[in-house]
Amino acid sequence: MTAGNAAGAAGKYAGKVALITGSSRGIGRALALQLAAEGASVVINYRKNADLADAVVAEAKAAGGDGIAVQADVENPEDIIRLFDAVDAAYGRLDFFINNAAASAFKKLLDLKTHHLDRSYAMNVRPFVLGAQEAVKLMDQGGRIVAVSSYGSMRGFATYAALGSYKAAVESFIRYMAVEFAGYGINVNGVNGGLIDSDSLEYFYSMPGMAPMERVLETIPLRRPGTVADMANAVEFLLSPNSAYITGQILVVDGGMTVAAAPYYHQTTDPVSLPERPTRR
Repeated sequence: MTAGNAAGAAGKYAGKVALITGSSRGIGRALALQLAAEGASVVINYRKNADLADAVVAEAKAAGGDGIAVQADVENPEDIIRLFDAVDAAYGRLDFFINNAAASAFKKLLDLKTHHLDRSYAMNVRPFVLGAQEAVKLMDQGGRIVAVSSYGSMRGFATYAALGSYKAAVESFIRYMAVEFAGYGINVNGVNGGLIDSDSLEYFYSMPGMAPMERVLETIPLRRPGTVADMANAVEFLLSPNSAYITGQILVVDGGMTVAAAPYYHQTTDPVSLPERPTRR
């Protein structure tokens, strides 16, 4: 056994099984490796790129955990069932279900077609509900369900109506699930991310006509985008024993974006503008 495996075997998630949808890259990958380093067995779900998924499994094992890669398109209800069947076949149980995969069309509201709405629902809402139904069946010792959301669920901004509205639906389902699943020993929560430095963020801000990201970053009190590690840390907290009495809640990870509003301090001048850090007396 390597030093990494020895550390993982003694980690706080030793013996735990986690299924993370869309975990071959980004937030899902970061979370999978974090859990594996603490001894968890991680199920890496991917839609197309088997090589990336296999690489995450290899890294998870090197970090001290275990893992398998399972191809499944969560847009397809039959694939969702097959995904959870693979978890059952490999491990016989499940402790953590993290609904992370997401996709949508970025369109102005008047440009949304029926197929945009249908696919956004099929990718963002339905997999969470159907996945949670399957997860409960495998969580005979209790467990945790966490969904990844975004600030578009509570703020309106350019071209995000479809995804933001469906993320709001996910957050509503979180509250209902928390009530219904509490009796099974299952906590259900969400992590709502702001501008997170990922492939999705790069794609969004590279669209023709989109505002420059630098102008948006100016409105964030912490003046930077979040990282996938910031998001993974928040999800991990909601999986940990430290969050045992938290359920039905949405943890916002946005650098203060959603608590700031115009007029912003960086747009003001003296005597309103903020001074440099005060010095000691």
